[in-house]
Amino acid sequence: MHTRLLSFLTDVEKALAADDPSPSDGSWDTSRTINYHLGLARLSLGARLAGEKTEARGAILLQCYKLADGTPCLKAALTWKSSTATTVRSIYSKPDINWGTEARKIGAEWLAGPPAVAVPVPVDVNVPVASDIAAAS
Repeated sequence: MHTRLLSFLTDVEKALAADDPSPSDGSWDTSRTINYHLGLARLSLGARLAGEKTEARGAILLQCYKLADGTPCLKAALTWKSSTATTVRSIYSKPDINWGTEARKIGAEWLAGPPAVAVPVPVDVNVPVASDIAAAS
C-alpha cells in the first residue's frame, strides 16, 4: 500500500492542474516528500508567478496505514497557507474504489479553500441557563 503514496500524489497534482491550469496567472510549483518506511508523504503546493516569484499556497499530507482488520487506509490532511483550518479525509481501500477519482476529490476540496472556522461564543457565567432556571423553580 505504501507505493500508493507516490501515485496518489501524482493523481492529485494532475487533478489540480486540470481544474486550475494557471493559478494566479502562473503555474503550479509543487514539491513532494515521501517516506515509504513510515508511510508518510507531503505535497507542498505553490504558484510560480511572473518574474519567477513563488507564492506558497499550502500542503496535502498523506498517511498510509492498516486498520485493525488489516484493511489499508489512506488519510489525507489538507492545509492552506492563509488559514489555521485543517481538513482530514480518510480513504478506505475497497474492492470497487477508484483511486483516481478519490485523488480528484481531494484536489477539488483543496482548491475550494479552507472551511469556515467557527468563532467561539463567550459564555457569561452570570447569565442563568435553562437548567438553572428549572432547578430554581
